[in-house]
Amino acid sequence: MTDTTHLEEQIAHLTRTVDDLSEIVARQENQLAVLNRRMHMVMEREASREVESGGTIPLADDRPPHW
Repeated sequence: MTDTTHLEEQIAHLTRTVDDLSEIVARQENQLAVLNRRMHMVMEREASREVESGGTIPLADDRPPHW
């Protein structure tokens, strides 16, 4: 195998790796966007619950009396 052939194989392998990683990053970017939208919706929902309950601490987050 010549040096040129070896280098071409390495370049092809690295190009494939970069393409694969680029696809992964693009997919993760989309997943992060979806998760950010969901988190924003959850935060808005919790904020509206807090307003509706008069700003009190939800019972599930209240400390037990023995603390």
